[in-house]
Amino acid sequence: MKPTISIIVAIFNRKDELFELLTSLTQQTDKDFEVIIVDDGSLIDLQPTIQHFEGMLTIKYFRKDNSGPGLTRNYGARRAENEWLVFVDSDVIVEKDYIENIKKDILEISCDAFGGADKAHKGFNLMQKAISYSMTSVFTTGGIRGNKKAVSKFQPRSFNMGVKKEVFDQVGGFSEMRIGEDPDLSMTLWENGFTTAFFDDIAVYHKRRVDFGKFSKQVYQFGCARPILNQRHPNYVKLSFAFPTLFLLGYIIGFLEYFVLGNGFILALYGLYTFLVFFHALMVTKNISIAGMAVISTYIQMFSYGYGFLKSWIFLNIFRMKPEDAFPGHFYKK
Repeated sequence: MKPTISIIVAIFNRKDELFELLTSLTQQTDKDFEVIIVDDGSLIDLQPTIQHFEGMLTIKYFRKDNSGPGLTRNYGARRAENEWLVFVDSDVIVEKDYIENIKKDILEISCDAFGGADKAHKGFNLMQKAISYSMTSVFTTGGIRGNKKAVSKFQPRSFNMGVKKEVFDQVGGFSEMRIGEDPDLSMTLWENGFTTAFFDDIAVYHKRRVDFGKFSKQVYQFGCARPILNQRHPNYVKLSFAFPTLFLLGYIIGFLEYFVLGNGFILALYGLYTFLVFFHALMVTKNISIAGMAVISTYIQMFSYGYGFLKSWIFLNIFRMKPEDAFPGHFYKK
């Protein structure tokens, strides 16, 4: 018997992106699924967009006060009727066989939750492709965090994530965290004895941020969230989480070494890293402009994430602040 699927989309304002996502869902080879759109207090009217697809999709639309993506997804999950909950971000596009492959993989790979990769669509602009590269590159995040040899410990992300509804309900769904709520859920699943898997044929096209300023703010918030997650889930702390902070501090030390001691050895290492990123991005994207912007987005990612991580770590471990006091914007409060 085939699994039944409920697609849940938490959205705030992204009308154009929602139209593209729903368009891609109308083109599925397997059309047996429902779509639940939860409007998290958008400042624009999304109903005309929803109404456009009502004859093409089994679609439900709800609007609620703003509470952040995690609790908004929980709201949608409570209204889902099917066995599996599949969460996608509102700024993704899926392939025509997305639903078909999810159902096939669920039957072939035993798990309680799953996730997939993200990549850049050929229609994305150059900056989006550069940001996509830096977020998935082996030189930044280590590439996709999971593979078929280690599917049991893959950490799904909410831009492309599925969970059994009964399991989701059992662990209480997403927490009150506004940032980092998806790895928080993955680790909560592990702590409760549930398994996760990586499905390598359900990648989505993820737009992410469309300019470097917004991208910097986003990865800074990710960096701030990581020490909070480390505190909440100490059994899953990895030294690699601190790498961007070490990268940032090393860069500062390299400049001091050069201007104070006249020694440029450390900066030379960063020059080598820059060359490797550029050359690898050029090989992957086959576009010199994207490769050049990928170097910029990579440094933005490393510096912004590293600074956020360092700031959060100091607040939590030196000043002994509670996460909700150190970063009130990262938690939903009624």
